Amino acid sequence: MIKVAFHTLGCKLNFAETSTIARKFVNEGYERVSFDTAADVYVINTCSVTESADKECKKIVQQALKLSPEAFVCIIGCYAQLKPLEIAQIKGVDLVLGATEKFRIVDYIKDLNKKKFAEVHSCEIEEANVFTGAYSYGDRTRAFLKVQDGCDYSCTYCTIPLARGVSRSDSLENILQNATEIAQKGIKEIVLTGVNIGDYGKGEMGNKKHQHTFLELIQALEKVSGIERIRISSIEPNLLQNEIIRFVAGSQKFVPHFHIPLQSGSNKILKQMKRRYLRELYFDRIQTIRTLMPDCCIGVDVITGFPGETDNDFLETYHFLNDLDISYLHVFTYSERAHTEASEFEGVVNMSVRKQRTKMLRILSSKKKTAFYHRYKDTWQEVLFENEVKNNRIYGYSRNYLRVSVPYSPELINQKQTVKIGKIDLEGNILAELKTSVLTHK
Repeated sequence: MIKVAFHTLGCKLNFAETSTIARKFVNEGYERVSFDTAADVYVINTCSVTESADKECKKIVQQALKLSPEAFVCIIGCYAQLKPLEIAQIKGVDLVLGATEKFRIVDYIKDLNKKKFAEVHSCEIEEANVFTGAYSYGDRTRAFLKVQDGCDYSCTYCTIPLARGVSRSDSLENILQNATEIAQKGIKEIVLTGVNIGDYGKGEMGNKKHQHTFLELIQALEKVSGIERIRISSIEPNLLQNEIIRFVAGSQKFVPHFHIPLQSGSNKILKQMKRRYLRELYFDRIQTIRTLMPDCCIGVDVITGFPGETDNDFLETYHFLNDLDISYLHVFTYSERAHTEASEFEGVVNMSVRKQRTKMLRILSSKKKTAFYHRYKDTWQEVLFENEVKNNRIYGYSRNYLRVSVPYSPELINQKQTVKIGKIDLEGNILAELKTSVLTHK
């Protein structure tokens, strides 16, 4: 059998798509193997949110060819759509596929002989207007379910609309069918993913208007039998309506965890970014969540060093986040991306200053996360264990995203167990003990 290996960079959406593409290879008779072993075909699904993601692609190609010098190398994903000719120049790359072509990858591989010049098949991004469904299975104990793709927003720093096209959605019927399939495979948790999932319903069945809303989607998913937990991935604050928060607060399946991009705590910078809210709305969303779900985990995205961000603008962001009752931060150092408005802005922030601001916010994030974890010390929490094992300990997550570990036992994988929250280790993980040594869930 021809061996194929996959490597995914970037977001949960990419992982869902890689998994779906991998299943197509298996259905065609390929054998899927680990990326760190010799293979006949290597597929690298790329991200291009930051400059570092681009550089990482080249490094991964080199790693693959060290394992198997004559292997056929294919690059797909956002970087492949944005800069296909640049990728084609990377030594050892044989095939580059854009936003729509990646789902037909098996058809594009006619033979496995190394190419003198890489083949490039990349559509104009305006042609990326049809939704292709995807979900992950077999890679983790949680499943990432794609419900939406593309974005109609015009944030001045972002390349995603250029890489993925217009906002479009899967049909409600198909999402419910995929969720049912996931449940039948024995998976207990689904993570809803997309580029702008709060915009769900736009582009559904080719309809430019919203056929359904995100609220209607989660109300329907609540009724799917077999799924025990549903987690919402990143959702824009202006689309996180109070009705959605209230529904999640009263849900039996949707867990108390939101990840809500902020990007800046300065209204001046938010306007320059062309975000669709101001800090006052963001504050209101956090307050509503805390009122209805005191135990909710709240994650925040923030960008440092955006053009024109002064010391005072940054301190405004820092103090805003410090005062907010949030649980952790994902901090990104601004990097100039070609063909974005912000790349032409004046007031460029020195890279050393950007990195210093990033460091400050990551320290703040660590403090926030530690404080959030300590709130639950000596409490009993229900944890769904994954297949992640490190130093003979197995890891899992509570409903509100406490990352917990107990001594490894293979029977714990994909099982929910009640644990007592203990101390936090040096890496910021919670050490816990099982309520009972006898597994009650089979």
